[in-house]
Amino acid sequence: MRAMIRFSFTLCFMFAVMLASITPSAQAADVKQVDAFLKVTGFDVALESIRLSADSAPEMLGINAQEFGSEWSRLVSEVFDTGVMLDMGIGILSKTLSEQALNHASAFYATDLGQRLVKAENGSHMDEDEATKAEAGNAILAGLERIKSPRVALLTRLNEASDVEDSSVRAIQEVQIRFLMAAANAGVIKLQMEEPDLREVLRAQEPEMRASIKTNALASSAYTYQAFSDEEIRTYAAALEDPKMQEVYALMNAVQFEIMANRYEVVAQRLAGMQPSQEL
Repeated sequence: MRAMIRFSFTLCFMFAVMLASITPSAQAADVKQVDAFLKVTGFDVALESIRLSADSAPEMLGINAQEFGSEWSRLVSEVFDTGVMLDMGIGILSKTLSEQALNHASAFYATDLGQRLVKAENGSHMDEDEATKAEAGNAILAGLERIKSPRVALLTRLNEASDVEDSSVRAIQEVQIRFLMAAANAGVIKLQMEEPDLREVLRAQEPEMRASIKTNALASSAYTYQAFSDEEIRTYAAALEDPKMQEVYALMNAVQFEIMANRYEVVAQRLAGMQPSQEL
């Protein structure tokens, strides 16, 4: 196996704060309440998108997934099982998400607008043709900018309310480092630098990464919310800016990050015992 490391990784969902910064809520929500809320908001679909992102995992390690044949597909299916990841999310959120914040968010997503937003976001998450989606989003955005539409500012406001740029940068860095270190510890790769050096490499790439994330996120939003009116996007942005909604999103995004990092660490450990298979 080659040990060449590529520091590139694409996430299709946004991360806010690191799980380590989360403290248990004094009035944590009930497990059943959390389960119902996650299903209403399409959290399970967001987790499924983590499985889709696994195709890029071997590339980070300089490995071609096709070398493993059907073994890679089986590994991804087992490690990124949606039921397992959902149980992890419910377990963490039931200890950290306050009932007050959960009820506030549930009330919004129970509305007609909330349900339509969830449907649109789920559809965008599960669209595997990223190239076509990006092309369509950029075309929509270019058209909006050409006519100087106020919608561009609304979409920017929406992304800022979700902390797209900062949270995504931190998520990319942490997932990469944890995955690379786990792979090195499992003997899958040999790193030529220590963890502090890896972090320094990623920090050096941060300005370019931020610019790319900001641009891509705006095009993605243009594509995802194209069927919504300016007023509906304004309403959504205002809802996301509410402190209670901020709490919910910060926790949910941090949990998504932790689940993803955890699953990638498991993949690294499992790769150590895998041998490339030959399709017959």
